Amino acid sequence: QVQLVESGGGLVQAGGSLRLSCVASGRAFNSNAMGWYRQAPGKQRELVTLITSGGNIVYSDSVKGRFTISRDNAKNTVYLQMNSLKPEDTAIYYCKQFPDSWGQGTQVTVSS
Repeated sequence: QVQLVESGGGLVQAGGSLRLSCVASGRAFNSNAMGWYRQAPGKQRELVTLITSGGNIVYSDSVKGRFTISRDNAKNTVYLQMNSLKPEDTAIYYCKQFPDSWGQGTQVTVSS
């Protein structure tokens, strides 16, 4: 059974940075794409970014140039470096191992 555990969320002022981590277990990590999604209050969950097993990366337009996804296959971990944070980045951030495994989420709150 796949288990994904996120960490690194918190409260930060606008313009600040946070680094999220997601440790995966239970499935061959380096064979699957990994992604970060977020869900703000009253909104649908949306894709933030993903990285394939081959290292190809996709970013949503809203975070391009500010967020960076990376993965360490030796540590079964995917990271999300978030810089220049804005209040509209406030959401619960979820890690996903494709095709269908999710973490429990970590809260990110950006104050203005």
